[in-house]
Amino acid sequence: MVTMDDLDRRLIGLLRTNAREPVAVLARELGVTRTTVTSRLDRLLDNGTILGFSARVRAENDPDTIRAVALIEVEGRTTDDVIRQLRGFPEVHSLHTTNGAWDLVAELRTDTLGHFDRVLARIRSLDGVINSETSLLLSSVMV
Repeated sequence: MVTMDDLDRRLIGLLRTNAREPVAVLARELGVTRTTVTSRLDRLLDNGTILGFSARVRAENDPDTIRAVALIEVEGRTTDDVIRQLRGFPEVHSLHTTNGAWDLVAELRTDTLGHFDRVLARIRSLDGVINSETSLLLSSVMV
């Protein structure tokens, strides 16, 4: 398990706000040297805490305009098989195990409702999937 201190958490918080922020600005905000920020970034990348950097696109400008959350119930011990299959769906942008009534939560993105409908049909037809519930994401109120 990777241990992070307060400086690591504050650095990650700043990067979540603006991952393009120059190291000098990050150092000034954190009250440390640029060398400290650079070494912390290198360590967080090397140990896999930070997986990479990406662009956040405003939902209404995103080419994948249909977004949804699918709650998936799987049968018995088929969870690993279902996860393996779902990882092959390009429309599945994130996949999480969870507790409670549902076994998996998947974030789905497609370009049209027709495409979305076909993806849902494919998910529901997977061996091991016994139930699902899906909600379309209409607008983002917090980014």
